Amino acid sequence: MPPAPSPAAAPEQPVGQPRDGASARLDARYGRSTGTRRRGRLTAIVVAASFVVVFAAWVVFAAFDGDGSKLESTDVGYTVLDDRAVDVQYTISTQPGTEVSCAVQAQNQKFSIVGWKVVHLPASPTHSTTYTTSLATSERAVTGLIYECWLP
Repeated sequence: MPPAPSPAAAPEQPVGQPRDGASARLDARYGRSTGTRRRGRLTAIVVAASFVVVFAAWVVFAAFDGDGSKLESTDVGYTVLDDRAVDVQYTISTQPGTEVSCAVQAQNQKFSIVGWKVVHLPASPTHSTTYTTSLATSERAVTGLIYECWLP
């Protein structure tokens, strides 16, 4: 008498796949069909394409926005005059004839701001100009620097 077939000799079935008509019943129960799969794939493609278009538009806009005004500020140095004053030297580089505003600050040993001033710099005929701003401080400063500069 021949031996009974072992479970290993059964036809191969992918792991996790239901046998017989169970797959069709589960697909029907949970609404899975080739139509929903295609719709899901199409939705993913449309979302990805939209993202690519928006990103490309942003890159083009950022690269060619036409704003030719560039502004650079560089700290040159500072001089602590006494416990209540500091001079801050800095260089502003921008298009000649452009007005600039800057916030200048002085800090103490704990990096707390002990002096602050917003200065409005007139248009300069040269690309780079060095300025000195005197700040009154509430206590002895150990540094003076540019916080931020902008085009008004």
